[in-house]
Amino acid sequence: MADEIKYEYKTVRAIRGTDNLVIAKMQKDGWEFVDKEQSKLRSSLNFRRQKKPVPRLLIAGAAAVVVILAVVIGVASALSGGDKKEDKPTKPAAAPSEKSSAKPTPTASAPAAAEVITAQNNPEFAALLKVDYCDEANADFATKHEGQKIAFNGSIMNMAPAAGYRTRYDVLLGPGDEGPNTAVGPAFKYKNVSMLDLNLTGKNAPATVAPGDKFRFVAEVGEYNATQCLFYLRPVSTEAR
Repeated sequence: MADEIKYEYKTVRAIRGTDNLVIAKMQKDGWEFVDKEQSKLRSSLNFRRQKKPVPRLLIAGAAAVVVILAVVIGVASALSGGDKKEDKPTKPAAAPSEKSSAKPTPTASAPAAAEVITAQNNPEFAALLKVDYCDEANADFATKHEGQKIAFNGSIMNMAPAAGYRTRYDVLLGPGDEGPNTAVGPAFKYKNVSMLDLNLTGKNAPATVAPGDKFRFVAEVGEYNATQCLFYLRPVSTEAR
C-alpha cells in the first residue's frame, strides 16, 4: 500500500500588489500556491510543499559510515602515538623593509553622486532589476547608493491612498511593463506622494496615474525595508512612455 502523501503548510503575508512577486519566490523554493485571503491593504497567501521522508536504508547507511570513521580515527590515533617528532624552531619572519615601493592597487571608482545610475552605465543596477524582490542585493545597493539618482523603465504595480489622506498615495513600482503582474525585480515604493510630487513629464503626460501605467522613472535611492521587502525611493521625475 502506497504511503499517504504528507504536506507542510506555510502562510505568507504580503502587501497588495506584491502577490505575484511572493508567489514566484515561493515557487522557486518548491512551494505550491494553494489560495489567498485578501484585505484592502494585505494578502495572506497559503502554500504547501510535499514532505520528503528520509529512506530507512539511508539512515542505516549513515550510521554505518559513522562507525567506520570512528574505527579509522582510533587506529590512526594509535599508530601516530609512537612516532612523535621534535618540533623544529621556525625562522622569524623577515622584518618589513622601511622603504616600500609597492603602490596601492587602484579600485574602480563608484559613480559620481551627480551621475544618474542606469542599467546601461551600472552593471550592479542592471543585475538588481532582475533579482528576487527579497534578495540581499536590494539592501546592499540601497546602503551603497543612498541619496543617488537612478533611472529605469517601469510600471505601476499598485497604489492606495496614504494613511489619513485622500489626495496623497503610496505607490508601488516595478521594473518592466507588467504592472500588477510584475514578478521579477525589486518592489520599489513611493510613500505618501501627491501627483505634483511625481513631476509628470513627456508629450502625453497624464494628470493622474493608475496601476499598469508605464513610465521612465527617475528617483532618489532611499532605504530598503528587509522585513517587508520594500525598496523606498523618492520621486524626481516621471516621464510617460
